[in-house]
Formats: sequence, structure tokens, C-alpha cells
Amino acid sequence: MQADYSLLEEAFPEIDPGVQPFGSRVVVQFRTAKQKTKGNIYLPNEVREAEKWNAQVAKVIAIGPLAFKSRTDQAPWPEGAWAAPGDFVRVPKHGGDKWEVKIPGREAGEEAIFAVLNDLDLIGKVLGDPLAMKAFI
Repeated sequence: MQADYSLLEEAFPEIDPGVQPFGSRVVVQFRTAKQKTKGNIYLPNEVREAEKWNAQVAKVIAIGPLAFKSRTDQAPWPEGAWAAPGDFVRVPKHGGDKWEVKIPGREAGEEAIFAVLNDLDLIGKVLGDPLAMKAFI
């Protein structure tokens, strides 16, 4: 059972991750796991935990000063930056340095999940509705 969101702001609340990336790294925020479905049915902890840690759609929050640049001379990549802050991207299910941040005004268990990834680890830019993409467990 997948939780529904009515707004991007609910799924990706604006919150400070507390980290500015170094070098070619990128900070992303994963979609928060909902406590209830649109029909107001509480989701079991197992479902929320699976959704939280299996998310593969993320919002780019910050990029390091060398992200999307040549590692030898720091020239911008010929194809340009793959993503910018505010873009939604697909990321690998495993990898990156992940941490949780408490969301003010939300119930316990609804923490924001962030990760630092290498710029090369971004899989692709989400062109449609980032809330429509579901994780496969």
C-alpha cells in the first residue's frame, strides 16, 4: 500500500539538512514516508520503514563547488550540469551517506532523509511528477 501526497511540500518539506557538500558531492532529500494514506488509514511501521529506506526519487538540495566539473582542470562538463538544486532525480537505492533530520511540527517517525552522493551517482533527472514514481521493494 503506497501513501498518497497532495503536495510536493508534504513529501519534500523544506528543512535544513545541516550539511554543505565538499568537492563533487551532491546533497539530496528523499521523499518522506507518510504516516497515513489519503483515506486516513494508518500505515504499519514496516510499510513506512520500507518506503523510507527504499526511496529512489530525491530532490537536489545542494551541490559541491566541483560537482559536474572535470576532475583534472575543473572545467564544466561538456554536456553541462546534470542537475541543479530544486531538481528531482533518480538515485541508487543503496549508497551514499544517509541521515535523518526531525521535521518540526510532524509526528515522530516522519523524519526527513538526506544523503550525500557523488555527482556521478545520480541516475537521471525526473521529468514528470516525482510523486508518481513508486519504489519497488
